[in-house]
Amino acid sequence: MTATTTATSLATRALNLVNCGLVVLDDAHRIVLWNRWMAARSGYAGARVQARSLFEVFPELRGSRVETAVLAALASNIAGNVPQAQECAPFPLREAGSFDGARIDQAVSVTPFVEEGARFCLIEIRDVSGSVGRERQLREHAETLRARSYVDGLTGIANRRYFDVALDRELRRAQRTGSPLALLLMDIDSFKAYNDHFGHQQGDVCLSTVAQALAAMLKRPADVAARYGGEEFAAILPDTTLQQACAHANAIREHVASLALAQAPAAVRPVVTLSIGVAGFDGSGLNEAAALVAAADKALYAAKRGGRDRVAVDGGASPI
Repeated sequence: MTATTTATSLATRALNLVNCGLVVLDDAHRIVLWNRWMAARSGYAGARVQARSLFEVFPELRGSRVETAVLAALASNIAGNVPQAQECAPFPLREAGSFDGARIDQAVSVTPFVEEGARFCLIEIRDVSGSVGRERQLREHAETLRARSYVDGLTGIANRRYFDVALDRELRRAQRTGSPLALLLMDIDSFKAYNDHFGHQQGDVCLSTVAQALAAMLKRPADVAARYGGEEFAAILPDTTLQQACAHANAIREHVASLALAQAPAAVRPVVTLSIGVAGFDGSGLNEAAALVAAADKALYAAKRGGRDRVAVDGGASPI
């Protein structure tokens, strides 16, 4: 065996041991080299595709970014990569031995070269399914953590952090469009007495029950129900006038009272009730989130002073 034959044999063996797909095309897009990795994942043996056009073997590659990269390499001697974000599995390749499973995610690069005056290009295909899967899991994990950071752990509705973000967003939208925006601040009446009588564990059950009742009353996609802090809740009502918000607040108050959750003997009412303060933006006043919250909070305390289990509006009280 000559040195040249030995070198050729070693090169062929090395190409077949490489853990990626290697395809060499001539300037007519015909397949000159097709390593064992490609054969195992495409179902085509090298002898079957030899001298055939790559785009005949894989017709779906026509018009793809792979074809664009191949043409650029052979015509203009430009190397390139196929953007993975746009085409993560351009070649119909599957796990070795599996011809009906999902395609493997691929990183594809195309490199031109010249041999004895003739132009060729080398296509390298790497299986990146593992790293893509890990990246996907990391993204999903990050999204889950982000979502959890906006959810109150006890009640399952939005937390104060999300409330602040949503109120700022909706207030800016209302200012931009001139649409009304209403804010409700709610407080469970005599909650300290409830906790003292029933205990904190039952108090948590009460908070969760009221929170879910509030969420059930806010049916529009843009409405936000949030736990504002302690036994206080908030509702953001876009495209809602002060009068409409007052009517909705009374409906919420009546709904919570209708749950007939037994209150502590020391409480003002025999069942759990809400006091609600209402404030609104109408394009002329309360242009900042802090001012809107302060107005709703002022109205809430007016409802408390007025006897609880009632709705009060910034600037006046609403009948029960």
